[in-house]
Amino acid sequence: MGSLTNFTERTVEYAKFLNDFKQLLKDNSLKFTIQREVILEMLYNSDEHLTPEGLHHLIQEKHPDLNTGIATVYRTLSLLEDSEMVTSLSFGAQGKKYELGAKDHHDHIICTKCGSISEFVDEEIESRQKKIAEELGFIMQEHSMQIYGICKACQTKK
Repeated sequence: MGSLTNFTERTVEYAKFLNDFKQLLKDNSLKFTIQREVILEMLYNSDEHLTPEGLHHLIQEKHPDLNTGIATVYRTLSLLEDSEMVTSLSFGAQGKKYELGAKDHHDHIICTKCGSISEFVDEEIESRQKKIAEELGFIMQEHSMQIYGICKACQTKK
């Protein structure tokens, strides 16, 4: 069996990420504001997968003097996702959770009870996916894998 690696490494330095964001805003005729920068910074520095509401709450908690509306968070996340600077995992009626797109490839294991998400890399799984694609005559450009189940903590709860 392949070895599992927990994953949180970023592949892009914050300064480059910020410059790319500024260019994205300019390309979309949008202003660069402190609120948008704080949204980007919070996403960059978070090891969690955040809902828009969770991100908004975090901003209010860390920057209570900054007037950042939930609509600004939603619009900024949408723009970042459309540009592939962030990615999202969909939870149906529960909405989306966002993470930084500037990470090396990794997979997710997701608890269907509490919603916790763990990232991992398994080279054996990666190798098998490539081999399967080749055997089927398929050129794989990218892929995403999510494993859904119940985490240890939720299994022990009554």
